[in-house]
Amino acid sequence: MTWLVEPLQYAFMQRGMIAAVLVGLICAVVGTYVVLRSMAFLGDALAHAILPGVAIAYLLGGNLLVGALIAAVLVALGIGFFTRGGTVREDTAIGILFSAALALGVALISSIRSYAVDLSHIIFGNVLGVGPADLWLIAGLTVLVLATVVLLFRPLFVVSFDPVMAKTLRLPVELLRNLLLVLLALTIVGSIQTVGIGLVAAMLVTPGATAYLLTRRLAPMMVISAALGVAASVIGLYLSYYLNIVSGSAIVLVATAFFLLAFFFAPQKGWVWQRLHVQRR
Repeated sequence: MTWLVEPLQYAFMQRGMIAAVLVGLICAVVGTYVVLRSMAFLGDALAHAILPGVAIAYLLGGNLLVGALIAAVLVALGIGFFTRGGTVREDTAIGILFSAALALGVALISSIRSYAVDLSHIIFGNVLGVGPADLWLIAGLTVLVLATVVLLFRPLFVVSFDPVMAKTLRLPVELLRNLLLVLLALTIVGSIQTVGIGLVAAMLVTPGATAYLLTRRLAPMMVISAALGVAASVIGLYLSYYLNIVSGSAIVLVATAFFLLAFFFAPQKGWVWQRLHVQRR
């Protein structure tokens, strides 16, 4: 069992493991809404839209994750504002704000001569570089998001899947919809240090999609997705340590392996199961 204990004797690995577990948990839970509401494009757009916040924070000498947090929340609320009342389609607003934020971020980053080195951990992720302050921020965001999902589970469920009934029940539909966007933004910000901007969408979608193949009920789907997300994070971090590969990529690849197993072998819904059922006919 020394191979399990050896990496954890280092403080940076201990922080990285805690951060990876938290990210796997928060991404998986919020990711169930992303999968069920077909919001994968929104998750990817918000991930890239944080670039201007990161660049401004870097130029001002502030915390990059705090800058990313402010940018993500502003873009999320902007999407909610422009799509309010159906004036603009959600995918259109996402495309406009995503492109504008990305362009602003690239413009700002291009003015930083050393951006290729200094900001690479935001773009590609570096879980082993998580400091104590970053870990506290990730933990705080995780507690905030999970507590909100638990406390508002039923209203968020109704608003997500039956807006007409939500209005009949006099729920604050727009407020809850914007809240879901903000939760997604907070989840992305809490995850970029671990898997990076380029891969955070995968952690939002893949565990949820895997759980969707195993159950169609929201609460069990969240539990299964969370278990898969945490397992992928832990296994991926160990693989990155022993194989000397980027931790974010290893975590996403493990999550993808779980998805492929479920896709082919899930009871009743798996590809192999369906083929065997056809042959028996």
